[in-house]
Amino acid sequence: MGFLMKIAIGSDHAGFTYKEIIRKHLENQGIEVKDFGTYSAEPVDYPVYVRPVAEAVAAGEYDRGIVLGGSGNGEAIVANRIPGIRCGLCWNEEVARLNRMHNDGNVLSLGERVIDRETVMKVVDAWLATEFEGGRHERRIRMIDGR
Repeated sequence: MGFLMKIAIGSDHAGFTYKEIIRKHLENQGIEVKDFGTYSAEPVDYPVYVRPVAEAVAAGEYDRGIVLGGSGNGEAIVANRIPGIRCGLCWNEEVARLNRMHNDGNVLSLGERVIDRETVMKVVDAWLATEFEGGRHERRIRMIDGR
């Protein structure tokens, strides 16, 4: 990370524990984090917490976003409904790096029920540290964004 990032984060109840761990981890690195909720493990509907994260990233208010749920699938779907968002569901470091290098991913989706705690932290760190390669991938990003 060449600059201090601003990260938006949000989860449903199934991703709440990891959200809290990741939020604290990022804040301990001096990264500004906006927590869009949820704020407990009580059952909630994930679009309520994921959509505002994606909208804030798309609006340029935050550099990147992280969304979490049980599998991360629904969260990725919601985030990707917002124009300008390229949310990737990542489950290991290599997939996280490729999401950034090839897809210029700006939202990371994670599943608390399918990734162990040690791996999830490695995924987050790899995703945040990896830059977009550009080059041949620029054309594809423009195509994704309809430009």
